[in-house]
Amino acid sequence: HPLIHSDRGFQYTSRAFKRKLDTAELTQSMSRVGRCIDNGPMESFFGILKCEKYYLHKYKTFEELSTAINEYIHFYNYEGYQKR
Repeated sequence: HPLIHSDRGFQYTSRAFKRKLDTAELTQSMSRVGRCIDNGPMESFFGILKCEKYYLHKYKTFEELSTAINEYIHFYNYEGYQKR
């Protein structure tokens, strides 16, 4: 099954989300409680995303927020500087 990485936000630990993953035949990768280092790359990504695209902006619609997130993911994956 394809793997979906997530942080430990309440929406990703809910039973409803788990059912959606099961229906879509996806496997979830998430760090253990209090062990964010388990899934360090995703914890880092979500932290940067929230700082750069969520906390500093006000979006009028969900679509506007969704577009900003999708554009940021593309930028992060293909254009952004990433120290390795």
